[in-house]
Amino acid sequence: MSTMIHLSADGWYARVDDEAIEVDLARIADAVGGLWAQATPGALVYVAFDTRAEAERLACLVGRILAGHGLAAKVSDRFAPTPALAWTVAQDARACGGIMVTGSHHPYDYLGVRIYGSDGVAVTREASDEIERNVSAEPIGVYGGIHRTDIVTPYLDALCASVDGVAIAQAGLSVLYDPLYGAGRTYLPQVMSALGINVAEIHGSDDEDTLDVHPEPVEPWVDDCERAVMETNACAGFVTDGDADRLSAVDERGRFISPRMIATLVLKHLVEHRGQTGRVVLGVAASTLTRRMARSLGCRVTMKPTGFEHIYKEALKGDVLLGVEGRTGICVPTHMLERDGLHIALVLCELMAVEGKPLGQIVDEVEREYGAMAYAMRDLRVENEVSEIFRTMLPGLNPRTVAGRAPVAVSHMDGLRLEFEDESWVLLRPSRMDPVVRVYAEAPTVQERDQLLEAGCDIARGEALDNGVC
Repeated sequence: MSTMIHLSADGWYARVDDEAIEVDLARIADAVGGLWAQATPGALVYVAFDTRAEAERLACLVGRILAGHGLAAKVSDRFAPTPALAWTVAQDARACGGIMVTGSHHPYDYLGVRIYGSDGVAVTREASDEIERNVSAEPIGVYGGIHRTDIVTPYLDALCASVDGVAIAQAGLSVLYDPLYGAGRTYLPQVMSALGINVAEIHGSDDEDTLDVHPEPVEPWVDDCERAVMETNACAGFVTDGDADRLSAVDERGRFISPRMIATLVLKHLVEHRGQTGRVVLGVAASTLTRRMARSLGCRVTMKPTGFEHIYKEALKGDVLLGVEGRTGICVPTHMLERDGLHIALVLCELMAVEGKPLGQIVDEVEREYGAMAYAMRDLRVENEVSEIFRTMLPGLNPRTVAGRAPVAVSHMDGLRLEFEDESWVLLRPSRMDPVVRVYAEAPTVQERDQLLEAGCDIARGEALDNGVC
């Protein structure tokens, strides 16, 4: 019996040791190939893959299936970061789309696909739903020939050109890079070295620990980078996820710097040092700190639901300076309309070079001016019945108090977001596919943040209703 295929906003993933993964990948490729061939017969498609076992073989299979539908399939001749595929598709007017065979930020025993449209941006929810509807029970079994091509070198050249190489070379920066064994390995050090940065890399080739690492740039997986930065006296460390579209950082004191702070620093640099202007588009789970920075710099802020497709739709209007998708992804439209962790690392290097300061000193100055904020997210697993009750009540849910505090703003744009007078907030978002409610909170102190998290979990479980809070 064939398995049901569900494409999330980030694609489709399964365990590599699942015997059905090759069949399911073929079914998805057939669905995509059929739709693209019908819309643009004979068009060019790109396929790339990350560093995981079986990724290259399965990428070639996907390419042959797309070619079987009459499309001209070009498959990367080496592992590639996801941004390299997205950039390549966007730069080639002949391309109708691309498929990335990757496990992204999932553990290394997972693999799957991410699908990109002709503009080099992940396909929309509507397009994903259409692909799902066209997935057949079994692969069609028609294959064609593929062409292997270098998509990495042109992308790396574009990265070099995207920052001020003179300023960076003169600064004499020393940094550390941890790709978490992922697809950014060797490539970011190559670009940094070309720019005159002294860079050391850890976890840059597979070893006995590879399968034990979760390639997501969050604690505890950044611990090795924190230690290595201290040991090497680097001015900063950078950590990317498995396919290198997302980034976190470590400062010169070994302190973790979250993507939320990174987005704020990037905004500061684009306006203060590059002199750029435009709107700042933030997902509802983005940090208050970025909003404060945007207001201070005179940038108009647009809030959108979680999901990068909302950022992308705004960026298409042409007046967006920065897009921040919730907790993680950062988009600088002047570079490309997708997230790119490698590019953001280089922008931070440019910031340190221009200001002549290590990363932590810049962070400290921002927090002194705009205030420090503690941020966290919890996945609250609930019974199916509780999840359905919460979904039903959500549109009309308007708590009078939360953790003893009265909200000053309530939004149902994407779940339930409650904001308080000091710009602390809590957000509750039910998962589309699982009985899970994601609860986010941000506040000036860890204690206040955790109080909001607990209160949000109580609301999701219905306990706050029983206590008469709502």
